[in-house]
Amino acid sequence: MATLQTRRVVVTGMAGISPIGCDWDTIERNLRAGRNAVRYLPGWEAYDGLNTRLGAPAADFESALPHDLYNRKRTRSMGRIALMACRASELALLDAGLIENRALLTGGRVGVSYGSSAGSPPAIGDFGRMIYEKTTEGVNANSYIKMMSHTTPVNIAVFFGLAGRVITTSSACTSGSQGIGYAFEAIKYGHADVMIAGGAEELCATEAAVFDTLFATSTRNDSPSLTPRPYDANRDGLVIGEGAGTLILEEYEHALARGAVIHAELVGFGTNCDGTHVTQPQSATMAQAMHLALADAGLPATAVGYVNGHGTATEQGDIAETQATHAVFGAAIPISSFKSYVGHTLGACGALEAWWTIEMMKRGWFAPTINLDTVDPRCAPLDYIRGSGRSLDCDVVMSNNFAFGGINTSLVFKKP
Repeated sequence: MATLQTRRVVVTGMAGISPIGCDWDTIERNLRAGRNAVRYLPGWEAYDGLNTRLGAPAADFESALPHDLYNRKRTRSMGRIALMACRASELALLDAGLIENRALLTGGRVGVSYGSSAGSPPAIGDFGRMIYEKTTEGVNANSYIKMMSHTTPVNIAVFFGLAGRVITTSSACTSGSQGIGYAFEAIKYGHADVMIAGGAEELCATEAAVFDTLFATSTRNDSPSLTPRPYDANRDGLVIGEGAGTLILEEYEHALARGAVIHAELVGFGTNCDGTHVTQPQSATMAQAMHLALADAGLPATAVGYVNGHGTATEQGDIAETQATHAVFGAAIPISSFKSYVGHTLGACGALEAWWTIEMMKRGWFAPTINLDTVDPRCAPLDYIRGSGRSLDCDVVMSNNFAFGGINTSLVFKKP
């Protein structure tokens, strides 16, 4: 049997839009300051029956958009979610030194693998109104493009003139990490040389309501800075955030040939499904996803120096995740969760967290989980990073995400 030839994949560009900033310097300052971006949202008071009033809107990014590039003609098919995805991808391409390389971008060897939980909620609402009020008022030629689950990758492809493959990952909280993982496989197995990969999500009360009906949202409406509280005994649920994150993945030799700066090497990807329940996570299959990623990387668990946890601050999620992490790595593994700063950015979280995990590995400083005062005794005994963060010199890191439907993902990054 012929041996399947595989190629190495590196990260040459990283960028994003988040509640605590749209560039790494700003984000790092907020991480080091332990500054939480959760706010009380007065507009959500209008929704009868919605218990939470908390969300984490993205930091201002629209005021910095170049008007000649983001003109009405180019953005009319975009809801806010696609606009964030395109801007994050533009900045990542700029970081990679590829934004002006039109021959490469349009030549068929550059693709996009990107996801979100859904399309833009206002556009979805327009079609809902059509169903219930029997009118097409508000529905126009671009309504479906804004609503569709593949609005982010398609708009990215059109915006940059990409002619390679388009992979849509609409898998809730693993949309961004699956986007990265499937882009990794596209390059690894020779289907592309460069992939724009990641995920995005647009903040909306409807997304909060999904978790509110499960009694899984935080209702600390009078103290936004004290929630969410991943892994904490006094957690009371998650908070929804928004944003977009993009990694530019590139075949190693291709990156070397053009003298690209390599931020990290993506060496392993694992994904699977619990196959048992839509909303109840299973630690055994979570652990198996981590093992799959390590096997893909050809690395033992002892090589990993830090795990970026999913850390949603929900009871079932925190407990299952930490038990799975302990089963793979034991008690000594350092772990923290970015959701304590920005809430749960759903489709964007896997990409934003991968970006920030790489940045921390490069600098040797790892952010703590804020609001983690008392570790829930039902969570597995791990080395939870708290306080002012941790200086760590490690060559390999893992970033994990878990979604409704029992979808599990694990990414392994290595210093170049």
